[in-house]
Amino acid sequence: MQKNNNLLNKHPYKILKNPQSTNFNVMELFAGCGGMALGFENAGLQTKLLVEIDKTCSETLAKNRPHWHIINQDVTQLKFSEYNSQVDIVAGGFPCQAFSHAGERKGFLDTRGTLFFEFARCVKEVNPKMVIAENVRGLITHKNGETLAIILNTLDELGYNCSYKLLNASYLDVPQKRERIFIIATQKDLNIKPIFPTENSYIITLKEALKDCPKSQGVSYNQRKKEIMDLVPEGGNWRNLPEEIQKEYMKNSYYQGGGRTGFAKRLSYNEPSLTVTCSPAQTQTERCHPTETRPLTVREYARIQTFPDSWEFMGSLTGQYKQIGNAVPVNMAYHIGKCLIEMLTGKSESYRQELRQLSLF
Repeated sequence: MQKNNNLLNKHPYKILKNPQSTNFNVMELFAGCGGMALGFENAGLQTKLLVEIDKTCSETLAKNRPHWHIINQDVTQLKFSEYNSQVDIVAGGFPCQAFSHAGERKGFLDTRGTLFFEFARCVKEVNPKMVIAENVRGLITHKNGETLAIILNTLDELGYNCSYKLLNASYLDVPQKRERIFIIATQKDLNIKPIFPTENSYIITLKEALKDCPKSQGVSYNQRKKEIMDLVPEGGNWRNLPEEIQKEYMKNSYYQGGGRTGFAKRLSYNEPSLTVTCSPAQTQTERCHPTETRPLTVREYARIQTFPDSWEFMGSLTGQYKQIGNAVPVNMAYHIGKCLIEMLTGKSESYRQELRQLSLF
């Protein structure tokens, strides 16, 4: 059930970090620019190996964590058997694709030709205690649930008990309304019960997140778009524009159905941000600063995704936005990481005590 953010307590912005580390290690595929890996590190997990095909993302990882073992290569070209039973957790946010053989019920073979097949192959070769997979909300309904069913059945076939949950980052110390599905799978013979993060009773607003944010580069509007966005109040969108300007700005989309709330969207300081995308100035997913008429900057994007200000992003401006927009929010990954540690150790009190302390801020 969706919570009413207006009824929740406001909370200070903080990048969560556990001062104590564990010996549990993680191998991550499709690592991107490091959101999940950093969140897991902050929770106390050790990074064993990161695999990322994008050269610029790999450069970002290496720049910020030169001691991490990073492989910049196509996952389809890699073998993982050398890590058999040496890795506690295999993680990854694989792209969601339809499986062409879904109707034939061939289990693991159904997934051939997809990146999930490579993820499942890694799990099969490594045989970790636990698997954690992240994906967009749409995976739940993709092909009427058929895709998710095959993923769960495949992990079951490989010897894992599976559970999944849709989580909203705005209730996990992230100033952003970002929903993601997380699948947790554990080896059947270990008899580990799945644990998912407990959602907070507070939110972090965009105003808190952007407080004292470092200046950085960002894309800009052309003159006409700036004139139009000047007319949109804080928290507003295209509906706040005069009708003739609505038609000019939205073109054919004006006559289509649906709320289209992302058009000409100016964010609100008093709420978490809407989901940041690969660009803050896309027509249908506008992310305009609450009080200044401009798109959010790179460092503002990073704040919303709970990357520390010290985390540097390599590559072009467009590429930096894309890296950040595709990342798992660091604090969200932290909460997942703490749950994984709790599951592996069987000790829950430290995490529960931490949650109580966070609520007292």
